Parts: sequence; C-alpha cells; structure tokens
Amino acid sequence: MIAPALSWAGDKEEVPTLLDHILLGCNDLDRGIAFVEQHVGVRAAFGGVHPGRGTQNALLSLGERRYLEIIAPDPKQTNVQQFAVIKDLTTPRLIGWAVHPGDLDAFGNKLRNAGVAIEGPRPGSRARPDGRVLHWKSLGLADDRHGLLPFFIEWSADSLHPSTDAPAGCRLERFAVAGPDLDDLTKIFLRLGIEAPVERGDKPQLRARITGPKGLLELDS
Repeated sequence: MIAPALSWAGDKEEVPTLLDHILLGCNDLDRGIAFVEQHVGVRAAFGGVHPGRGTQNALLSLGERRYLEIIAPDPKQTNVQQFAVIKDLTTPRLIGWAVHPGDLDAFGNKLRNAGVAIEGPRPGSRARPDGRVLHWKSLGLADDRHGLLPFFIEWSADSLHPSTDAPAGCRLERFAVAGPDLDDLTKIFLRLGIEAPVERGDKPQLRARITGPKGLLELDS
C-alpha cells in the first residue's frame, strides 16, 4: 500500500513513520557534538569510523528507532576520497536522512518496477567503540536531489539499532521536506511509496526540530 505524503500543520509531532535517522554534517566532529549539546543539553556519543569512506560519527537517540547522526571527516583517513559536502561546512547543517522500509531487496525491486533509478542495495558496516560491529544494507536513489530525498537502510538482525543505547533524553519533534512546488514533492513521495511531511519553502530544504532537557534545536539544510 502506498502511503500519501503529508502536509505540515501546527506544532504537533510530525515525523515520517519509517524515518530511521537524520544526518547532521559538519567539518569537525568535536565541534558538531558541542553544537548539539549547547542547544539540547545532551552530549552525543562517539559512534565510530566508516572505513574507506573517510568519515566518523557521533550518535544521539531521538526516540524508538530514530537517532541523530553527527557526521564529519575522519582526519586519519587521508588516503580516501572524503565526503566533499561536509569538508566545507562552517556551520553544522542537515545533509540527508534515512528511512527503514523493511526488506530492502523487495523494496528495491518495487522501486525498479515503478521506474525509479536506484543504486544498491550494498552492504555497510561500522565497528563500535566497544568492539561490536554493526551491519546494514543501504539503497540510494540515482537522483536524490542533493540529499532532499532519503536513502533507505535495513539493519542486520544481529545488529543493535543505534537508537537503543545512544545517549537519550531528546526527541525529534518535527521533520519536513520543503520546496517551492508542493505538488511535485507529493508526487515524488507517492512514487517512492513512503510518507513524508511536506511544506512550502523558497528553496528545496530539509527541516527538523529536536527538543531536549535544555531546549530545542532547529536544523535545516
């Protein structure tokens, strides 16, 4: 069943049901951790590095099966092509989001049958500081409109979801995809078969509101 796109209305919680995590990019991980802690009062925990991708991250739980990933260049991986968009960020900002649609192979076939060009699924892994290795599969859109559209993830059954033991106390109160053409965005999400709050904006943009013990943090892309 294809769920309709939702429009943003009021201040109630409005978050895509299948949202897995949102990515906050920054050019320095410690700076990104401090930025988030200053606003919400909870310090994200170091998650690990992504070998071969040139990045490292820190995580903050946003509730059940939702989390914030603060992602930055890994200075020890100088021999790989690093995530160019985050190297030049002077202020942390949203750079993407992930959805967990279930069986990723079946979901990928559904997108192909709908004429949506995709990349993957492909395997991924990351070693946690405690030595445990997380495994997942991810699938991306050939055209994600520079991060405006999500990528898709399926966590291995033997992997602990990052939201389970990342520092808690915060909540994702709001997440929306904005743009000047609401009809276009709605049609895209209908074609993808996922729901996402959409709202009007002068430019394509991701928007999120995180609340914590100290206050709230408004983020955009």
